[in-house]
Amino acid sequence: MDGALATIRILSGGAAQAVVEKIAAEFQRDTGHQVSAEFSAVGAMKQKVEEGEPVDVVILTAALVDELISKGFVAAGSRADLGRVGTGVAVRSGAPLPDVSNAEVLRGNMLAAAKIVCPDPAVATAGKVVMNLVERLGIAPQVKDRMQFFPNGYAAMRWLAASAGTREMGITQITEILANDGVTYVGPLPNELQMKAVYSAGLAARAPHPEAARDFLARLTAPAARPILARAGYEFAD
Repeated sequence: MDGALATIRILSGGAAQAVVEKIAAEFQRDTGHQVSAEFSAVGAMKQKVEEGEPVDVVILTAALVDELISKGFVAAGSRADLGRVGTGVAVRSGAPLPDVSNAEVLRGNMLAAAKIVCPDPAVATAGKVVMNLVERLGIAPQVKDRMQFFPNGYAAMRWLAASAGTREMGITQITEILANDGVTYVGPLPNELQMKAVYSAGLAARAPHPEAARDFLARLTAPAARPILARAGYEFAD
């Protein structure tokens, strides 16, 4: 099927959305192939892969890609790391910027927040980070009723952008904050509370269009893509 123009299917965590869309536009222009991409929480995307949804390229956390490799859903040897993504704090554009520079001031500002929005911890990496954060800060009981979960970080940021108050706070992966209009990136979680996830891409073991998918993966992980990844909020070990 790869001899003709193809539409490759991508299932990706939201942390990679801005980068995938940028690379996809160039890929489509250069090759004539099309890209159909779906983005959501990594747990939800992993489930789609395991349920047999047709897919060519999978982009999730490295741990989940490795799990899919072990189960035969992603081709062995195809995993390529994009970089690390940290978790940060956002507010609606125009709202006062809270101090998040250390654990104590972050704790106080979270306690003062009218609403704290984040991805659902049942399926999203950032949601798990937030739940760990409130436990470590010792404020889980106090903020429980003011937390609101969303299917993914993009949905949380859209809600925050449309909010009307000045004390709403969003916490999700930095890549999901920077990619959304209407919100302002305040800063990363303090180092001692930070949990950075490595995101990786892999070729689906039963990819309908493996050659086109390999071309896309090569572009996504090429040195030329690093500035795009860096602008999106990715960090690199070197």
